[in-house]
Amino acid sequence: MVATAWVEDEVRAVVPDAAVECIDLNNTGDHFHVRVIAASFEGMRPLQRQKLILDHFKPHIASNVVHALDLRCMTPAQAEQAGDTVFHPHAGGTGLHVRRRTRTEE
Repeated sequence: MVATAWVEDEVRAVVPDAAVECIDLNNTGDHFHVRVIAASFEGMRPLQRQKLILDHFKPHIASNVVHALDLRCMTPAQAEQAGDTVFHPHAGGTGLHVRRRTRTEE
């Protein structure tokens, strides 16, 4: 079980200019929604952005320290227009978009 602050720090190790927000979806320390906003994503396709982060987390996923990462990687301009939802990959077995929780709601 890991803390959201650890996940945020790990993302910043890969994308140093990023503003990172991590939410523990189940309060279990292994299912996370991670919102990453970085100017360095400009010109990159969405999968390229996610691959940077997922490659870093591969050992943690393989060892089951982290079970699920829902990554939302955006440029600052995209973040201004983004909705306020989180995709929960295991909600109800098929996934579910839910309202993004703040840290005080966790």
